[in-house]
Amino acid sequence: MDRQSTIAFILIGVILVFWLYLNAPEPQPVVDKKQDSTIVADNQITQENFQQNVESENIQNKVDEIKSDEFSTPSLPEKIITIDTKLARIELTSKGARIRKFYLKEYETWYHNEIEDSTDFYNKHVQLINSSREGGDFNIVFVTREGKLVNTKNLDFDLENSKSNYKVGEGDSLTLSYTYKIGDSKSLTKQFIFYGSDYNSKVDIILNNLDDLISSYRYDVEWSNGLNFVEENSVDEANYSNAAAFSGDEKVVIDASSEGETIDKVLNGKIDWVGVRNKYFTVIVAPEKPSIDGGADFKGENVITQYGHREYYSASLRIPFNNQKLQKDSFRLYIGPLEYNTLKANGNNYEAIFEFGSFLGLKFITRPISEYFLLPLFKFLHNYIPNYGWVIIVFSIILKFALYPLTKQSYKSMKRMSQLQPKIAELKEKHKGDQQKIQKETMKLYSTYGINPAGGCLPMLLQMPILFALFTFFNVAIEIRHEPFMWWITNLSAPDVIYKLPFNLPLFGISAITGLAPLLGLSMFFQQRMTMKDPNQKAMVYIMPFMMTFLFMGFSSGLNLYYFMFNILSIGQQYIINHQHGEELVPVKNPKKKSGFMQRMMEAAEQQQKAAKKRK
Repeated sequence: MDRQSTIAFILIGVILVFWLYLNAPEPQPVVDKKQDSTIVADNQITQENFQQNVESENIQNKVDEIKSDEFSTPSLPEKIITIDTKLARIELTSKGARIRKFYLKEYETWYHNEIEDSTDFYNKHVQLINSSREGGDFNIVFVTREGKLVNTKNLDFDLENSKSNYKVGEGDSLTLSYTYKIGDSKSLTKQFIFYGSDYNSKVDIILNNLDDLISSYRYDVEWSNGLNFVEENSVDEANYSNAAAFSGDEKVVIDASSEGETIDKVLNGKIDWVGVRNKYFTVIVAPEKPSIDGGADFKGENVITQYGHREYYSASLRIPFNNQKLQKDSFRLYIGPLEYNTLKANGNNYEAIFEFGSFLGLKFITRPISEYFLLPLFKFLHNYIPNYGWVIIVFSIILKFALYPLTKQSYKSMKRMSQLQPKIAELKEKHKGDQQKIQKETMKLYSTYGINPAGGCLPMLLQMPILFALFTFFNVAIEIRHEPFMWWITNLSAPDVIYKLPFNLPLFGISAITGLAPLLGLSMFFQQRMTMKDPNQKAMVYIMPFMMTFLFMGFSSGLNLYYFMFNILSIGQQYIINHQHGEELVPVKNPKKKSGFMQRMMEAAEQQQKAAKKRK
């Protein structure tokens, strides 16, 4: 989570805690208890021993990268071929039989509007391969019996087909076989199968007569350079970048989240897939027949480059080599968008790499809300409303109605509490200096009018997982990437900048003024003025909207549009509740019949008063 999101969650939590503090009785003293000395033993030693055993098998640390005699061929001219499908334009190179470039036809670069040449395909579309480091990706790595490391990125492969351009129609497929020959009888083949309307491709690796050449009974299939950074805000993109594996019915995440951090991870056993991702796109490599003798290795690094903040991840699958004359292993290679339905349609738990965020670290709460309610509703609305800005507005209205029973109870409780404030103020003035007496009389006042001081808390708490799920949902939804709304809002996935500052604001890191954030702050100000009647809370009416305005200037306009509309609807709802007739504050008929909560509060106040008298 980035700094702005963290500050937002903290401030929202502060608002909630402060509201509860001001609207509830003072907490009772608790008898000190000895701290539980039971602690769970850290598994650090076990993990270190485990990694040491595995690292002895890690071919990246075992030997230096040296070509063996069998793989020392003269350098040949690089041959590049281009494949056009409905969804992508792909470039393959004979150097290592690697994927050199991968352009997505349905996703544009953040600067595409600045390209004057409308025919400039390459600068207008997202390209995912990080070719700046090694010129391509997807390699085979193994150790020879002489103990020398071979990486196929250094080898010149022959392509059976001679054409330089291919076009694959929808429903069709194309098979290309790259072969590296060693003498007359040995060979290594990488066979690609591309489909006309699928982000998935199939890759077959065929090892022919290499049983007396490959040692360690294994080879690695490696994606070594992560993904190309394709968003304008590299800090935000790096924040969502990581590597992952799916093994044992759960996802394991490798994330070098701190500046300058380098992280290594080793997994043993059956691996369903490994993947690397940035904010909106991913690469997933999955063996068709995962082996319990396999494994995966990861490395991540967090660096600052001349282009900005970057996180790079490498992921490799360890494939058992059966020491036989002919071995063929098949893999699925997904290169495309982090679009939930697309990933889920591919099966094999690909959708697990999609992050819906978490509520206080509890992903099992927010993920079902986003996965089974928010996302389906969002997509359903877009089937009938083409503009995502209007989708968000209708979305906020529907959610407001869905949360109406909870918010109604909370707002009614706040109204009754505000009506009681003058009487509480009279008590404080009457018993000035006697806190125990004030507390006891306040409890009686609550009981007399049938008010539960925490009555608005539970509805607010029940809403929090939904609100947090929405907060993260709009930050990761690729559906609103580069989608315009109206007027100055040209990209719902980015801040709606109307003026760039010549400096950065401290704490918030804001370098531009946006349009929706001040509107959001004003709506928050009017909403709080309607609900806060206690003079002690007067400063909050001004401070919190001011702080949240600057905080939300760094968030996407889609998120700010949603919260702005939600606040407007909340103001309307609060206005209706405040002006309803028949809601005057009157004593209840049977004040002695208290609820369990109120009974406990009264008893606690009486016990505190008795204890104070004894001390005197």
